[in-house]
Amino acid sequence: MGQKVNPKIFRIPLVQEWQSKWFAKLKDFRKFLKIDLLIRKFLEKKLKGSAVESIDIERDGFSWRIIIRTAKPGMIIGRGGVDIENLKKEIEKRFLGKGMSLEIQVYETTSPHLSAKIVLENIISDLEKRVPFRKAAKKALEQIKRAGAKGAKIIVKGRLDGVEIARAETFSFGRMPLQTIRSQVDYARGTAFTLYGCIGVKVWIYKGDIF
Repeated sequence: MGQKVNPKIFRIPLVQEWQSKWFAKLKDFRKFLKIDLLIRKFLEKKLKGSAVESIDIERDGFSWRIIIRTAKPGMIIGRGGVDIENLKKEIEKRFLGKGMSLEIQVYETTSPHLSAKIVLENIISDLEKRVPFRKAAKKALEQIKRAGAKGAKIIVKGRLDGVEIARAETFSFGRMPLQTIRSQVDYARGTAFTLYGCIGVKVWIYKGDIF
């Protein structure tokens, strides 16, 4: 068998929710999906380093709403809300048509070390700064454990420490019930671009069960 499913997708709509909430007629679906994907790609690039946990996009008629959850809201909002206004104008100009309105809401993440996306971003940042991969992964696991998670797993894969042959290393603690749908498992994956090549990183965080 050996078929793997994204843990977040596997739990929709029982434990997890969709990150895009909108409805479109058949002729408009392709256009709205393209706008959705382009906005996400733009925001991920623009807000790199801002500890963004999730980007939710909602659409109702001609109005779009983007909900950003981050550990550093001040970096996105800016002094007096200048940065968020500039971001809003840029998105409206680049992606939205005439007559469409946009609202951006920024919320602070209370437990950044329980967010797989933020933990992943921290590990990638460490690897790109030439921090040894074991030190980066163990530091992340220690922070996750202190934050109150019931289990976590980190896989680092590639030319680790610059060796010729690529390999995978796994670091974990606690439980990780991936087959139990009621278990609240956060998952993220990404790539660190180092001097020796790309290093893939995957993070799973188990927060407990939802009944």
